[in-house]
Amino acid sequence: MKIAMVGQKGIPATYGGIERHVEELSTRLVERGHEVTVYSRPYYTKLRGEFRGVKLVTVPTMQTKHFDTASHCAFAIPHMLAGKFDVVHFHALGPSIFAGLPKLSGARTAVTVHGLDWQREKWGRLARWILKKCEYTSIHFPTRTIVVSRSLKDYFHRRYSRRVSYIPNGINIPSVREGNRIREMGIEPDRYVLFVGRLVPEKGCHYLLDAFRKVNSDLDLVIAGGSSFSTEYTENLRAKAGKRTRFLGYVYGDVLDELYSNARLFVLPSDLEGLPIALLEAMSFGNACLVSDIPENVEVAGDNGTTFAKGDVDDLARQISALLANPENCRSMGESARKHVLGTYDWDGVTLLTESLYYSMLRDE
Repeated sequence: MKIAMVGQKGIPATYGGIERHVEELSTRLVERGHEVTVYSRPYYTKLRGEFRGVKLVTVPTMQTKHFDTASHCAFAIPHMLAGKFDVVHFHALGPSIFAGLPKLSGARTAVTVHGLDWQREKWGRLARWILKKCEYTSIHFPTRTIVVSRSLKDYFHRRYSRRVSYIPNGINIPSVREGNRIREMGIEPDRYVLFVGRLVPEKGCHYLLDAFRKVNSDLDLVIAGGSSFSTEYTENLRAKAGKRTRFLGYVYGDVLDELYSNARLFVLPSDLEGLPIALLEAMSFGNACLVSDIPENVEVAGDNGTTFAKGDVDDLARQISALLANPENCRSMGESARKHVLGTYDWDGVTLLTESLYYSMLRDE
């Protein structure tokens, strides 16, 4: 098949769960003999030509909070229509508004909903209203709709009584590493609590900073992530951080592997998720994980992690203290988590399910 993907910022992924999803999926589809084109934004992807056999097409964008994704998709449409693709795969709610257009050139279209973006705090009233309306377009405009979590599947079934396909995120077998590079950064292995994610309000990092000040421990708090059109929020986080908190910005590759490999505890205090890749990664490295009790986090962690009441700083502080006081329990929880995710979430399986869905789209219409 000749396949295009749009909506993501680009590949190779440096930050962002959607970008990681698209990289893992597109490269595996190429390995299975398909021709895949990924549309990239110029500020995100500096690589030109190809990446691991995937064709990279960079098109312009208006790099602002409200127009970045929409303008990028709009600029990509003419290339899509001329490209004679069999399948065009849109990622996220907003881009779904364009999902009917590639059908004009005979393509079948899919939309993957990675989360209910209208719930994100960074959007104003008008933007939230538009994104909420994009739930309708994500269901009615494409040939098929995919969701990454069972809770999203239940939501769309209840609200729209329409069939959607559940295909989750995956995980790779991790490369567990000694903490050599993080030591050079002043981070001592097994002496820190780790957060990985974009510094946006829905990820709940502000809860973690408030809770960590209440924890009686000499461990550090390491924040691996950066701003995403959220500079004011990020500055507020830095202003309220204690002396034991380290902000690293976005990290990836070997350094991120070292951070996962050597953390005492991983915390994801989010208010909103799709299916959190950072949590999957942390569990695959054998981290003990403490997460907010939203359905998407509970779906991943199950009985292999610990939860706290979403938004409850005191409960979060209590749970962090209890876990840090019992290292043996953390090790046991981490090993259980590793076995669970590696046996449940697999990018090869995700690719086969997606490929099968594409073929069914081509057969049915």
